[in-house]
Amino acid sequence: MAGKFARSWALMKASAAVLRSDKALLAFPLLSGLCSLVVAASFMIPVAVVAVASDGAAIDHDRWSPATWLVMFAFYLVQYFVIVFFNTALAGCALRHLRGEPTSLSDGLALARSRWAAILGYALIAATVGLLLRALQERLGLIGRLMVGLLGLAWTVATFLVVPVLASQSVGPVDAVKRSVDLLKRTWGENLIGNVGLGAVFTLVTFVALLLGAALVGGAFALHSMPAVLVAVIVAVLGLMLLSLVQASLQGIYAAALYRYAEDGVVGAGFDPALLEGAFRQKKK
Repeated sequence: MAGKFARSWALMKASAAVLRSDKALLAFPLLSGLCSLVVAASFMIPVAVVAVASDGAAIDHDRWSPATWLVMFAFYLVQYFVIVFFNTALAGCALRHLRGEPTSLSDGLALARSRWAAILGYALIAATVGLLLRALQERLGLIGRLMVGLLGLAWTVATFLVVPVLASQSVGPVDAVKRSVDLLKRTWGENLIGNVGLGAVFTLVTFVALLLGAALVGGAFALHSMPAVLVAVIVAVLGLMLLSLVQASLQGIYAAALYRYAEDGVVGAGFDPALLEGAFRQKKK
């Protein structure tokens, strides 16, 4: 376990080196987050108005009408499209960087725009799966919800490399999912060492950041100064937002590097071949 964590930590540092040399990659998760907030607000505000007008009857899960499910599906679809669009732009730029090619924000956005049909198709698939899992969770007990959670995890694993596939190949959404599954089966087996390691590291870092933020705000309250409290809250929130952007960027870079190694057997710039070879364990036949 210690060896796996050490390898994941080394992979994160290598990804961070790529991010340090190309800080423009942070713009993609930032744009994704801002657009996601706009999408959420555009759906939640009308839903809130309808809920207030109907005294909450419109949001009673036991009596959701077909129209309500349709609105929910539309929300899932638009939200997934936004997320996958900017993730594809990020993956495209990361792949260019790993090949030693120059990158820019406009290059990534242009690539994502050229793949908009495939991105929309995959968003349609993801929204359908997401809504089905949501519907099952609403109707099953605790054991059933745990099973649905496992199904959701399996879907996440199966589609882990879909975004890099969309960024590098002119394929449809179904073929992208099939290619992602094929690459994982052929290389990783069941071991998503690096991805789990990155998640564990950022969980720890986020926990420490929350403690520091709480201490900062608490110290500001001790000064009995509202301006100091306001500044402390802003600093804490901005720090957590920056951490979230860094995590999203590193995960995109890491996924791009793993995809390139799985597809072409080539290690990207800044990555130790031994690390990726450790993450990509071939299944024993």
